[in-house]
Amino acid sequence: MTMISRTVVFLALAMLVACKQGKKEETKMQTDLRKKERKEVVYQVFTRLFGNTNTTNRPWGTLEENGVGKFSDFDDTALSALKDLGVTYIWYTGVPHHAVIKDYTAQGITNDDPDVVKGRAGSPYAVKDYYNVNPDLAVNPANRLEEFKALVQRTHKHGMKVLIDIVPNHVARNYVGLKNPSGVADFGANDDTSVEYARDNNFYYIPKTAFKVPEWQGGYLPLGGEEHALPDFKFEETPAKWTGNGSRLPQPDFNDWYETVKVNYGIRPDGSKDFEELPQPYSEKDYKAHFEFWKDKELPDSWYKFRDIATYWLELGVDGFRFDMAEMVPVEFWSFMNSSIKMKNPDAFLLAEVYNPSLYRDYIHRGKMDYLYDKVELYDSLKHIMKGYGWTDHIHTVQSGLQDIEHHMLHFLENHDEQRIASPEFVGKAEIAKPAMVVSATLSSSPTMIYFGQEVGEDGSEDAGFGKPSRTSIFDYIGVPAHQRWMNNKKFDGGQLSEGEKSLRDFYMRLLNFITSSTALLGEYQEIHYYNKEHTETYDHRVFSFARWDKDEKLIVISNFDTTKTYDFNFKLPPEVVSRWQLESKEYRLKEQLYGNPNPVLKVEDGIGSVPIRLAPLESFIFKIN
Repeated sequence: MTMISRTVVFLALAMLVACKQGKKEETKMQTDLRKKERKEVVYQVFTRLFGNTNTTNRPWGTLEENGVGKFSDFDDTALSALKDLGVTYIWYTGVPHHAVIKDYTAQGITNDDPDVVKGRAGSPYAVKDYYNVNPDLAVNPANRLEEFKALVQRTHKHGMKVLIDIVPNHVARNYVGLKNPSGVADFGANDDTSVEYARDNNFYYIPKTAFKVPEWQGGYLPLGGEEHALPDFKFEETPAKWTGNGSRLPQPDFNDWYETVKVNYGIRPDGSKDFEELPQPYSEKDYKAHFEFWKDKELPDSWYKFRDIATYWLELGVDGFRFDMAEMVPVEFWSFMNSSIKMKNPDAFLLAEVYNPSLYRDYIHRGKMDYLYDKVELYDSLKHIMKGYGWTDHIHTVQSGLQDIEHHMLHFLENHDEQRIASPEFVGKAEIAKPAMVVSATLSSSPTMIYFGQEVGEDGSEDAGFGKPSRTSIFDYIGVPAHQRWMNNKKFDGGQLSEGEKSLRDFYMRLLNFITSSTALLGEYQEIHYYNKEHTETYDHRVFSFARWDKDEKLIVISNFDTTKTYDFNFKLPPEVVSRWQLESKEYRLKEQLYGNPNPVLKVEDGIGSVPIRLAPLESFIFKIN
């Protein structure tokens, strides 16, 4: 071999090694990025409403009149805009096929009776077929599942993950699985309907008694009284089943969840359990131990049905679930369900709706939930403060009471169940929530959630039909005005927003991007509010402050909840924090993290820090010590 040949071979080998090394470095970098811990931001979006540009908004309007959004509306431009907002997970609400008042018989779907459907577009929490998606959301309803799979892929391509709802407590009164996987029987298909209860029945029954539609109240009529072939104050169901909220009456009340039926998990009518209980020591064990515990047990049929449903969606690429009304289902089922999910995907994001604080730790430790709504503790406290009659003192009371589970308590100020902040029934102006949003997003290491339109001040003022003002309707075909102005005829660039709406969205973008990049927000927490109430003149219960830190970052967060008062004070950093941060007696420049200004000086003297601050109404600062 000549010298030139040897050189060529050597260079080729070197390039090959370099290429392999480069790929190895790239793979390592990707792995490191995946392992990087950060606060998560969940963007809950009502899928049916997101891309709808129609502004007709006729009460009880049809899909053709009022319009409907599609999976395809979440295109690359829309998803890029959500990613830029700071979103890490998108919770696509209303994906599984639920009862709707639209004729899809051409796709083999049975029509739904308005007597047992809330609204015209239907409740997403009355699921009719767990193995398919809402046909309203597809450009081609016959191809709806493929369109959803494409949405999952697009979302992943933009660096975000996908959540959907699973509603284990109840299903639609007219559940019909069209294309169940091989070996999967419909809910109730094999039930013994001659008895009220049997362990492997999927439903509870009222034997020999027919179901009756509720007596309508307050002038309500299905579809607003519009003529339709099906609303006849009847729905054939014999024997009647228990209603979704647990009503055992063959004619449920108008305020019951009459459009749904309760699922049986092996809880006898007297409340006793027809399955083996999970031993208390399992509170300390991981999901693998829970999985092993249930492996050889005989369990109620409904447990397996919902496990298989979750597995099905995981295989479609879904990254996690929001579980509706989880506390109405026994905690042992969640141990079984969630450990099964985690065995398939250890990183699955599992969020549950639990409103009873006495159950929080049980559903986290024994039920293996990742996250629960922090509704009746933090959300309710912040709502009272925003409305003017709550004191900020209570924020720390809440946080200290949840300190052992703080990471598991997801924070939010809006979701589909709650009033829009900008609605007159809440506070009437979206900007009033800015200090609450800063506190909610930075107080703990838990995920933060916002509801689509919150970031532009949506007020939920539409009279949609079944859905009434203050909450954006989840039951009707409707347009969402402020959100539509941001959408700007699907340019997703905010082109029609007012200056105030643009400013509000800019605030959310700054805050959400900060919290997903800050390491201190996964670290330590210390309130500094009470020290300042005692030692700082004019500081009071309309202000709240705390410190967050880890080895790399030290933050001071201070928020003014008052709508009219400006605070000028010499803010204090207490001796305990000065000591824990190992600050010397000197001056430290602070750098404000949201808007970059002001950047005052913290002076540490005699073990106490002080910094002059002027805090305008509804203003918040996040200071980082340089």
